[in-house]
Amino acid sequence: MIRLNIIDVDIKIYKLIFILLIMIKKRKGTDKNYLVMIDNFMNKNFRLSLEYIKEIRNYIYFSFALFLVFGMIGFVFPIFFSKQIMILIQELIKQTQGLGVVGLIRFIIANNMQSAFFGMTFGIALGIFPLIVTIINGYILGFVANQVVIAEGGGVLWKLLPHGIFEIPAIMIAVAVGLKLGLFLFISKKRTLKEFGEWIVKSIRVFLLIVIPLLVIAGIIESLLIAFLE
Repeated sequence: MIRLNIIDVDIKIYKLIFILLIMIKKRKGTDKNYLVMIDNFMNKNFRLSLEYIKEIRNYIYFSFALFLVFGMIGFVFPIFFSKQIMILIQELIKQTQGLGVVGLIRFIIANNMQSAFFGMTFGIALGIFPLIVTIINGYILGFVANQVVIAEGGGVLWKLLPHGIFEIPAIMIAVAVGLKLGLFLFISKKRTLKEFGEWIVKSIRVFLLIVIPLLVIAGIIESLLIAFLE
């Protein structure tokens, strides 16, 4: 996936969660059952996150479709930017060389989280960056699949499937959120800062409670598969 050199994004996000939990604790007092409060808080916001995903489902469908189209283009016509892609792959191999399973998990989660986070937040610029993220990642996946088939045959593709079961949906959800943010001026009825702030809150909620958990699961599965197949 696209790499940007800000690996501490996930750390800052978890710090934000910790700060929010402290704020809840101070607000409610020390005589409450904090585990119940936190459980209720998480359940409520998780439910709201799922509702927002349902609301933006057409953006998610569009993101998936765009990803698949460029994935097919990358597989059938692996001729565009082939040299740059191979350099990127070699760089990733160097960066992961010698990493243990835990180190690989951290690397994959941080790498994917950057793509998802920037695909969402930079969507504010008319949704252009999420489209670029989707197109490039789709093409690179198709290109890599083509190279793997050439090197080891079509039967090896089944080994690649588990790598994307959680990762691709998480990235596409983040991209869809970014697309909607970018189209605020065109599809919003009120077009007020208050409404835009509400959209941002919904977006952050989805990122924290849906996208991050999916990427963590994806990172663990992908790392274990890599270690197992080596």
